[in-house]
Amino acid sequence: MTTAEILTDAKACAPSSTHAIGPDAAMIVAAALKALAEPLRLRMLSAIATDPRGESCVCDLAELAEVSQPTVSHHLKVLKETGLLLSERRGTWVWYRIAPARQRAVSALLDAFAPAAVADAPEQAESRAQALPVMDGRITRLGEELADEVTGLDRDLVIVIVRESYAGLARSAKLTQHMIPLTERFARQRLADVARDRATGVPQVLFVCVQNAGRSQLAAALVNQLAGGRVIARSAGSMPAADVHPQVRPLLAGIEGEETAATAFPKPLTDDAVRAADVVVTMGCGDVCPIIPGVSYKDWAVGDPALASPEGVEAIRDDIERRVRKLIAALTD
Repeated sequence: MTTAEILTDAKACAPSSTHAIGPDAAMIVAAALKALAEPLRLRMLSAIATDPRGESCVCDLAELAEVSQPTVSHHLKVLKETGLLLSERRGTWVWYRIAPARQRAVSALLDAFAPAAVADAPEQAESRAQALPVMDGRITRLGEELADEVTGLDRDLVIVIVRESYAGLARSAKLTQHMIPLTERFARQRLADVARDRATGVPQVLFVCVQNAGRSQLAAALVNQLAGGRVIARSAGSMPAADVHPQVRPLLAGIEGEETAATAFPKPLTDDAVRAADVVVTMGCGDVCPIIPGVSYKDWAVGDPALASPEGVEAIRDDIERRVRKLIAALTD
């Protein structure tokens, strides 16, 4: 083989390094992939990337798994250290968003590696894709209508609350024709909470359980019935279910009436509701509420209707009513 042939052959088989990743870039990518080599961490990143608000509160991320708050904070710290996340503290909560410089990389990663086995069926995905733009337009119109109506609050704040209300409900509920009226009811409740003056308003109680499908719904309904307007009750869930528990809805009908009970729905816990409350009563959901100065916190060890027999559900209802009567008496004396 001639010298020219040897040189030609060497050029043909030599690997090209023109587009190879450099050592610095390789270290950055490797660190990011190492940080994401943990299921919960990857789910947190996905939750933040797909949040309709463009960011997620640490309280939302804590609901992804049954782990302690320090564990959640550790995972978020790791993601921040890789440059994937940015954070901002607002009041009692910290909010996380994808770093703009990493937005395309995160989207590509999640789109490429999302398992096809857990994706929506093709027909469901197509239906959802068609419904979302329509729903977004309806939510936008609802926000503008409420902003025109609620003149005592900043217009942009009203619109944000409407969109956040929809996003919070959409996490646990399916996109149906009922989402607009449910969003309106939830947003109106939140707007009332934001505008409430605790110094002059009647006492307000917030009942919080995990799914807001049983105990907290019953407690709020009983307060609103028995207090006769002297106390206002709200309810919420740290991880709201898609619907009220079937054994609880008949009890709600006996308290509120068939029509009102038929429209009851689980609602996510919000900072607005906690701030507006004079008393927050937790019912089996652990330490999930932000601590707000001036708010009294109580914990009721009440059975879960979802795990009880029909007789047990009645006993739970009676137990809640006894506690509610004492609470109303304490707040109205």
